[in-house]
Amino acid sequence: MKSTAPFALALLMPCISAAGLPDPVLPATVGVNIHFTRGRDKDLDMIAAAGFRVIRMDFTWQGIEREKGAYDWSAYDELTAGLESRGLRPYYILDYSHKLYEDLVTTKSPPFNKEVQSPAAPRKPESVAAFARWAGEAARRYRGRGVIWEIWNEPNIKFWKPEPNVTNYTTLALATCKAVRAADPEATIVAPGTSTFPWPFLEEFFRAGALEHLAAVSVHPYRDYRKGPETAGADYARLRELMDRYAPAARKGKIPILSGEWGYATHDKGVTPDTQAAFLVRQQLYNLYERIPVSIWYDWKNDGTDPAEREHNFGTVTHDLRPKPAYSAIATMTRTLDGCRVLRRLKTDSEEDWALLLADAKGAHRLAAWTTGQPHDIAIPLRAGAHAALERTSGLGEKSQIVPNNGRLAISLAQLPQYILLGAATPE
Repeated sequence: MKSTAPFALALLMPCISAAGLPDPVLPATVGVNIHFTRGRDKDLDMIAAAGFRVIRMDFTWQGIEREKGAYDWSAYDELTAGLESRGLRPYYILDYSHKLYEDLVTTKSPPFNKEVQSPAAPRKPESVAAFARWAGEAARRYRGRGVIWEIWNEPNIKFWKPEPNVTNYTTLALATCKAVRAADPEATIVAPGTSTFPWPFLEEFFRAGALEHLAAVSVHPYRDYRKGPETAGADYARLRELMDRYAPAARKGKIPILSGEWGYATHDKGVTPDTQAAFLVRQQLYNLYERIPVSIWYDWKNDGTDPAEREHNFGTVTHDLRPKPAYSAIATMTRTLDGCRVLRRLKTDSEEDWALLLADAKGAHRLAAWTTGQPHDIAIPLRAGAHAALERTSGLGEKSQIVPNNGRLAISLAQLPQYILLGAATPE
């Protein structure tokens, strides 16, 4: 397939910061996790149409290095070209281990906890060196194509076999950082991609000097399904404090956090499809408010058809690509807020109520508003002279008019955000 890298880079470069990460402008920050490499043009077309712009996918060592020192990049060449042709940015996870270099161990494999034999995570000097060498070759091959490289997936749980070991993971991560940086000095490297916020694991990783090498710290902010995206704030604050404790002096307060994977499933014991839609959009908006430059939703599509199985129900679309409410909701948000960045949160009477003021490159203001509590009405004061009808877009794309009354904008808040084009009207 012919590479379309120049076209893709023309799309991406205006939205990439000096650190190689997207600027906090919608929809450049909006990402989703996939589980395929080849032959999925319809998936990629739908992903792009929804406004997702960063695509996270496993970049598997054992699938590429078929013989020692011999690499087959063809599947990822095809995927990378497919992403580029649609203006999508690759976020590749350098993972897992390799039977050519490590002993087989018996573990219970996530997500279904079946006993399997698979290679131990790289812990021998030979396997660590081989993994780093392979990662360096990957960085060299895809240099200049906007790839975000993440080192491993959730090494603090069962994805690091036979059991999590922060010392072994850190050894691998540091070796990989050096190899990738040697191959591509401008590479964007993130880690450790932990499940939730394992504080001792993170602190030991930072203490070892990892922050000298990373463009950002990636974490997966999963939480109890009764807790919406806005509850991640305390975790982000604590993580920033921990990072600043170990960051190089020149980078204190400057290393971003990435939300590298996070979703809510619609299985029998999960959330409703409507709640999933609200949480997806609020995750993206709240993370943008928290200065998170990449937010990866897990998952693109349902991995199966069993309504009782959590892993089959994380998608924004069904297993056969029928849109769920989440798909319509994210498409509405990315279209309505295209080119916008968050300016501030407006003051309201309740901490449950969210009204984010955004602006596009020309300074035109938009409002995104929702509540984490029960639906109710609020009134937002506007500066003097605002009385013309404004355009309102519901969370699923229905448009209507809303007219300020006596300098106040009355809004009926619900769990799913709605959007108001403020025009000349400006909140106080």
